[in-house]
Amino acid sequence: MTNNDILKKLRVALKLRDDEIIKILSLVDFKISAGELSALFRKEDHPNYKECGDQILRNFLNGLVIHLRGPKESN
Repeated sequence: MTNNDILKKLRVALKLRDDEIIKILSLVDFKISAGELSALFRKEDHPNYKECGDQILRNFLNGLVIHLRGPKESN
């Protein structure tokens, strides 16, 4: 299973729209355009397909934690 597959499955399972994914990534100061994001969701044989790197998936997961739980509390 590729990072692209994981990202697609999370998007479907959590019913996230592209703008919500961009917002989640911005929570961890990771900027991505709508065009770059759509390239991650294309089929592998599409000319504009882009492989989802570990950095994108890691930042998405970290942003998702903040999105679902809220920011980490300072003591």
